[in-house]
Formats: sequence, structure tokens, C-alpha cells
Amino acid sequence: MSGTRAAEAAAAAGLAARRAGVTLSELHGLDEMREACRVLDRVWRPVPGKPLITPELLRVFAHSGSYVVGVHRDGRMIGFCLGFLATAGLHSHIAGVDGAARGRNIGFAVKLHQRAWALARGITTITWTFDPLISRNAYFNLSKLGAAPSEYLADFYGAMQDEVNAGTETDRLMVHWELAGDRAVAAAVGASHRVTVDDAGEHVVVGLDAEPDGRPAVGRLDGGTVLARIPTEAEELRRTAPSLAREWRYALREVLGGLMAQGHSVTGFTRDGWYVIDRRQEKQG
Repeated sequence: MSGTRAAEAAAAAGLAARRAGVTLSELHGLDEMREACRVLDRVWRPVPGKPLITPELLRVFAHSGSYVVGVHRDGRMIGFCLGFLATAGLHSHIAGVDGAARGRNIGFAVKLHQRAWALARGITTITWTFDPLISRNAYFNLSKLGAAPSEYLADFYGAMQDEVNAGTETDRLMVHWELAGDRAVAAAVGASHRVTVDDAGEHVVVGLDAEPDGRPAVGRLDGGTVLARIPTEAEELRRTAPSLAREWRYALREVLGGLMAQGHSVTGFTRDGWYVIDRRQEKQG
């Protein structure tokens, strides 16, 4: 990786951090690791006595060269991210930002910091997973960052007991972010990979949509391009209508998961909640 590309990534990361009003730094000591675990507990709210991760394990990750980074504002840790070295490059495993600080582009600053950190070490790919039913995360990952889905993972973690995931099967979408690719370079300067339904081209069919009563409706899957809608507020559905949330989970697994299993590519996610799946392109093995 050229020094120029790494320097450009570092400059973009620094600008994103300043705009978000935060500083990001690697963590090393056990006290820092304990504070990071407290941040994660505040965000994910696990069952008492069953932490998501321990300070001791975080220290092992940090000492062995993984990405263990705290996000600070006004001298206080308000966010944390862990990424560990993997076959593909760096796998970003877990991140969290205190509720009061969300919606201020801190997540974007974290990803650009992670990109700069990786490129400085000759790592050109970052992978991570997210819940494909959460619209804001799909838009952030696929449109704002330009990451590319590579695999649909049904109930990947099994049953989880934290308040965020309790009561739902943990389907995840694995994405690859090619750090020197055109999409990542554009994202670093604020140029999102935005798509609309109108960009889908000819032979478009609707594979998943909402009925008037809010229930999912599986449609056609035989077009050149398949559109799959997800609810705007799936997290609210989990709290207020858990059976309906499960229906959406299974419908998306059938449509998006099924098409990806056949080798078809997700080319984007629209602002108004549609996955765009191109059946004319198959992933190369």
C-alpha cells in the first residue's frame, strides 16, 4: 500500500474525528479495558454477570496487534471498537457509542480511523457483520461507506441475552470493505454510494414488499434485478410486535438470503429502504 494512500486515509480520518468532536486512540492498560467494557455494557445491556467481553481478553487482543480503540469526548470514553486480525485482513467485531452521543457522525469517524489504521499496516480489507433488518445500518454500511455484502448468515450467533438482541434470531449480513477501492476512497471524502430504485434498470421485480397491514409480502424473484424492502423501524417492531418482526426476519432470509446463496450480488441499498439485488451478476468463487 502506497504511503500516499495511507497518508490520505489518515488525513480523512482526522478530519472526520474533528467534525464529530471526538478523539480516537488505541487502548493498552487494564483500566482502559475496563472502561471500554463499561461502554459496551451501557450500549448492549447484557444480562448481569454475563459481559460481552472481558478486560483481560481485550488486553490480549491489543497486545497481539489487533484494533482496540476508544472514542473520547471531553476526556471521557463514549465509544469503543474492537477489530481482530483475520484471514481476510481485519474483522471489525463489535463497536458501540453511548446513546446520548449517537447521530453525530461518530460511527463514520470510527470507520475512517479503522481504515487509516489498517492501511498503515498494509491491510486492505475490513470485514464486519450487521443485522440486515436494521435500515439505518444497511444504509450506512452499503451506501455511506460503500461496503459490499458477501454472505447472508442465518442466526449467526444463536440466541443472545443482551437487551438489543434478545428475543430475535441473529441473522447477519457479512460485508467486505475494500479500503483502496473506488467506493472506500470516495466515502473517505464524503461521496456516498447512493442508489435509488430508478437506478435498478430494466427487468426489475419486487421480491419483498410490505402489505397495507405492515406484514411482509414475498413477490417475484425472476427479474434481472430484485428489490427487497425492509421496515423503517425493525427495532421498534421487536418491542411492539415481536411476531411481526419475526415474519420480516424469515421473509428477508428467504429473499435476500436465498438470492445471495445462489451467487447473486447486492449492489446497493436505497435511502427509502430497498435492497437492490442484481441477478445478472454472480459472485466469483
